[in-house]
Amino acid sequence: MRRWLRIAHLALHFARGLFTAAFFPFLGAARRNREIQRWSSVLLEVLAVRLHVHGAPTDARPLMLVGNHVTWLDIFSIDSVLPVRFVAKSEVRRWPLVGWLSERVGTLFIDQSKARDTLRVNMLVTESLRAGEVFAVFPEGRTTDGSRLLDFHASLLAPALEVDAVLQPFAIRYERTDGSLCTEAAFDGDRSLWQTVMGITSQREVHVHVRFLPPLVASGRRRREIANEAREAISRSLYPRAPSSRSGTPAGLPAAAR
Repeated sequence: MRRWLRIAHLALHFARGLFTAAFFPFLGAARRNREIQRWSSVLLEVLAVRLHVHGAPTDARPLMLVGNHVTWLDIFSIDSVLPVRFVAKSEVRRWPLVGWLSERVGTLFIDQSKARDTLRVNMLVTESLRAGEVFAVFPEGRTTDGSRLLDFHASLLAPALEVDAVLQPFAIRYERTDGSLCTEAAFDGDRSLWQTVMGITSQREVHVHVRFLPPLVASGRRRREIANEAREAISRSLYPRAPSSRSGTPAGLPAAAR
């Protein structure tokens, strides 16, 4: 019964989001950001996802956030802290409700199989960074269950180098109430969006830890170099027992680090 009440509440919340997003073209940037942050925070509450923020986004601009990717909830977890624009894979646009809402709040969708599309998106991100907007990217290119960290696609960081932006890595981890990795929240493998929702609502609570790591200066550096540095920082945060592992050996965050 608890699960189905949450799902019913989730449906109502998405309906409110669709209604609000329809008026976004008529709202100023500050008002849109407030609505995005409020809606994202309530979404986590509806799903009994408890947000734990470690550190804070830097005030430096231009700014690009760079993080690992586990599930569609990553976007709303970040937006609950700081409303930003995202670069997401083109498949996200086809997700029911989530895809349309993501587009309305400024997400750019990229077809990673086409080099020209990467160039197109990078040009748009570069222009937006110059205009003072904050972008977040997931350089792994796809989601995992949170137990490993994939190699980063350095091409997504090119706009930050173009405008001498600050890059700030962030690490995101989903846990069950006992502190173990909550793979039910992951949108990984062959799981559908609906299966992920069912997995999240199967838990009494899900705890999402978002750790903002020290910023990296991109000026004068090669994108592969800074991509590797960002990945290493995220790996050390997620898997402190294996900081040099390229496969991301599973390890939980120690209690003192939470």
